[in-house]
Amino acid sequence: MRTIYLDCSAGASGDMMLGALCGLLDDPYELERTIKDAGIPHVDVRVEKASASSVSGYRVHVLVHGEEEHQNDGDHHHHSTQGSIKGIISSLNVSESVKRHALEIYGAIASAEAEVHGRPVDEVHFHEVGALDAVADVVGTCMLMEMLGAERIAASPLRTGYGQVRCAHGILPVPAPATALLLRGVPVYAGDAEGEFTTPTGAALVSHFAQEYGRMPLMTYERVGTGFGSMMKEGVADMLRAFLGDSDPGMPTMTQIECNLDDMTPEDIGEAIAAIMDEGALDVSVLPATMKKGRPGHMMVVLCRDADRDRMAMSVIRNTSTIGVRMHRCERVELASRFETVSTRFGDVRVKISEGRGISKWKPEHDDIAEASDLAGVSQEEVRREVIRSKKRSQERGELRHFLPLEMERARLAVFSGVSQREDMH
Repeated sequence: MRTIYLDCSAGASGDMMLGALCGLLDDPYELERTIKDAGIPHVDVRVEKASASSVSGYRVHVLVHGEEEHQNDGDHHHHSTQGSIKGIISSLNVSESVKRHALEIYGAIASAEAEVHGRPVDEVHFHEVGALDAVADVVGTCMLMEMLGAERIAASPLRTGYGQVRCAHGILPVPAPATALLLRGVPVYAGDAEGEFTTPTGAALVSHFAQEYGRMPLMTYERVGTGFGSMMKEGVADMLRAFLGDSDPGMPTMTQIECNLDDMTPEDIGEAIAAIMDEGALDVSVLPATMKKGRPGHMMVVLCRDADRDRMAMSVIRNTSTIGVRMHRCERVELASRFETVSTRFGDVRVKISEGRGISKWKPEHDDIAEASDLAGVSQEEVRREVIRSKKRSQERGELRHFLPLEMERARLAVFSGVSQREDMH
């Protein structure tokens, strides 16, 4: 699985993220052309080789009206609202995916600023985070992520630093109030050096893209990009590293959430399962159980990503009658899955293909089987047999390379349809 791992042991900022990700490209200077083509008004970027603490990498300079942030008089940092930022992003010459990610990131920043200042989101006036250079940081990062095409993005816990920082609102504690809100649910630590290591923009970017946090996953990487910020803090190099390679998705760490239910109807349990799945659970199962006083009941088991554990725990409490849950971290061995479409005389049917570790399996999607069955007026089993025939023909033509050996499916059909394997497959 194509993977990016972000080493945020020295924190994160927009320019650090840009430098690290452009260092993963075949041509790091492509970012200059990419930003120019995007059409951010009055903005250019310059990528330069740089080094700190004897480590080489890239520093990205964002120029607004030909000047960097620390060079101008600040006029560009006090007049941007969420509405005007949305208008700029929506008008850019970038993909819809980049626009969506950028707008979501700025929406998170706006919500944090609004909460800090006690104002409606539309009335928030951005300062550092609302300037055009920050628009370049956010949009540039979204474009680089799209160019690199990673399926899995993981990050280390973020160093926040400690002490105080001077900003447009005055002297504030570290992490700055907006940064603290943006990092809710993200593993962080202060570190032993004073200063602001993670900025609001850096917090918004990492929390938006990272799907999991912790040590580097098992992966084979071929590129390392190092991006530098603009300051050295207490002897700690202001750098963020990004690793690009392939990881083994076989043993991700998951959280298992359990609770006992003895006062819910089957109908209510079914609704709860649907609601919890809609909120992001990987799987939900309900097992019969004998409760205290010999009452019949159920045990609900929910599987979710570690990063979602607190949110999913509250989803279980909110959607069921339980007043508490148990949580356990566990490892899950799994195969990587994808979908392919098989054309049959009854219509197209998606097939889920799972493979890895020398194993390959496939099965037709039941919803597609049911829909084709209804439209064609034939049994679901007849549609399923047709899918298998079509896949066999595709394999013989070399069109599909990965699927479960048909012997297992032949045996299953023989049991459930009462027909011979020879009749099924021929």
